[in-house]
Amino acid sequence: MSPIPPYVVEMRALIGKRQMWLPGITAIVHRGTGADAEVLLTRRADNGEWAPITGILDPGEEPAVGTAREAFEECGVEVSVDRLASVGVSPEITHGNGDLAVYLDLTFTCSWLSGEARVNDDENVDVRWWPVAALPPMADWLLERIDAALAGETAARFVR
Repeated sequence: MSPIPPYVVEMRALIGKRQMWLPGITAIVHRGTGADAEVLLTRRADNGEWAPITGILDPGEEPAVGTAREAFEECGVEVSVDRLASVGVSPEITHGNGDLAVYLDLTFTCSWLSGEARVNDDENVDVRWWPVAALPPMADWLLERIDAALAGETAARFVR
């Protein structure tokens, strides 16, 4: 399965590598509590960095439905999408092929329900549960999403 949705491929044929504004999700999948709390992370094939599960929503797709879909497509796990944790904008991303994008990100807190976490597509080279207290190095904006998802707040965070 291609990491680029067909509608994005069609748009790219029209606009080339120019910056696109895209709807994205981040799934912060967690299990366990207290000292045993873990977060599911992926090691991305495009840049080799660790990150939460991320994805692009399909046209007309409900964000929580897309979040659950991405968790299964990327990691083979079934999740409960529990709450919207934050709404934000990514920095400009230059993909490996030179395409530019900025993502309107909806970060969701998700509880792991079932499935053995595994690399389930070609977007990632590794999938692993990480202790919340010992996360690998990641961009600050990704760590902020994890923090928002695990904060236990009831309202979504957003910049005012």
